[in-house]
Amino acid sequence: MHLFLTVLSYTFIGTAVGSLVSFFPSLHIYNVAGIALLIWGSLQNMLPEIGMVPFFTSLIVAFSFVNSIPMTMLSAADESASAIILPGTKNLLLGKGYETVIMSGIGGLIGIILLVAGTPFFYYIMPYINNITRPNLAWILLTVIMYMIFSEWPKGAGHGKTVWQKFSGAWANLFAGISAWALSGILGIFIINHSIITHQMAFQNIMPVFIGLFAVPSIIQNLLLSFEIPEQYVSKESIDLDFKTIVQSTYSGGLAGMLCSYIPLITMGIGSIMAGAATALRGDKVFILGGGVAKLLYYVGSFLFLFVITPISPFGFAKGGLNIIIKPYFYPMENDYFLILSCIVLSGFLSFLLLMYLAKVAVVFLKKVNFKQMYVVMLILVTIFIYYLTGWNGIFVMVVSTCIGTIPVFYHCRRSNLMGVLLIPITLNMAGYGDAVADFLHLVNM
Repeated sequence: MHLFLTVLSYTFIGTAVGSLVSFFPSLHIYNVAGIALLIWGSLQNMLPEIGMVPFFTSLIVAFSFVNSIPMTMLSAADESASAIILPGTKNLLLGKGYETVIMSGIGGLIGIILLVAGTPFFYYIMPYINNITRPNLAWILLTVIMYMIFSEWPKGAGHGKTVWQKFSGAWANLFAGISAWALSGILGIFIINHSIITHQMAFQNIMPVFIGLFAVPSIIQNLLLSFEIPEQYVSKESIDLDFKTIVQSTYSGGLAGMLCSYIPLITMGIGSIMAGAATALRGDKVFILGGGVAKLLYYVGSFLFLFVITPISPFGFAKGGLNIIIKPYFYPMENDYFLILSCIVLSGFLSFLLLMYLAKVAVVFLKKVNFKQMYVVMLILVTIFIYYLTGWNGIFVMVVSTCIGTIPVFYHCRRSNLMGVLLIPITLNMAGYGDAVADFLHLVNM
């Protein structure tokens, strides 16, 4: 009975903390979880060991639900938001921001159902598939990179008085996409092989990079834009969804979620692009609802299926920030799967209830906030946060990353191209060429 109450209590606490933190824009839950782990370590004599996994699991579950509020209503986009941020922004300007948030939350609930339904497949069949795919991950990732590069399409109309004006108008975003891949890849090679972040904060090594690539450019973009957000309509009865849309969203979002939860370095944005091409499904509702499904599977599924299921990952080695954070403190046993799945289900439904309440709070907040001032404050807080954790070196890395991250903002290519910061160097390492490239760039003996 004491064990049950402890797990239940820390599931509630993790859900509450995760929901509160996720309500604030430009603050990623993995960064918060890393800091929370330091606090937990300093209080480990006071806190029960059994409470760690329910707390951190619920933290991530809550983020996968509540993060849709700042992502939609406050335009704090990250790479994982690319699947739903454009329809979400359009709906916000139509006064449907609340509906968009709730729709994304419903997608999260569908994702939890898929986690439960997918248990037999992942528990008994996936280990055999895993034995085939794991030795070939380098080629799988290379295929993903090539697909992302070649699937970028011209967004300009090609109008102009001269040949050069027509050419540059049609192909500017294509060259921008290739430049984003190349520059972010080079940055990733430097960061992975010769980081300037001090060893004391090595666990936050990549944080200034991702904040610079995704968070700060979004803040800059919103500071430059001039538009008024209309009053948001709060539906009191139901959300307009039909059975066909739910089925299509479950199909596309489930496929995207499974791709990005299993294949290393494939984020939700990339997985959604690939799933969208594979399923050929269109429509704002399918994108938003399917994005909620994929986001839940991306953040939670990779932990549950690839870290907790020991036949696939017997040594607790898998993708995902949560896996990396708690691996030094927790090694999953075979019976832990159903305990953690129960925490996920409970936390998911609690998070959805909190999402409905916090979304209404956000609607009220939108009426009173000065967006220009809010973004300035956000930029200041992000800078202070980076300096506090990583010092001036982290600020320098963030500034360099921001310069690269503004390419998609101003030239309208995919933000997913910036994931070259991890995809390119780690694919090189998997293929066996990472050391040779680092040596060529004189990073080995620096």
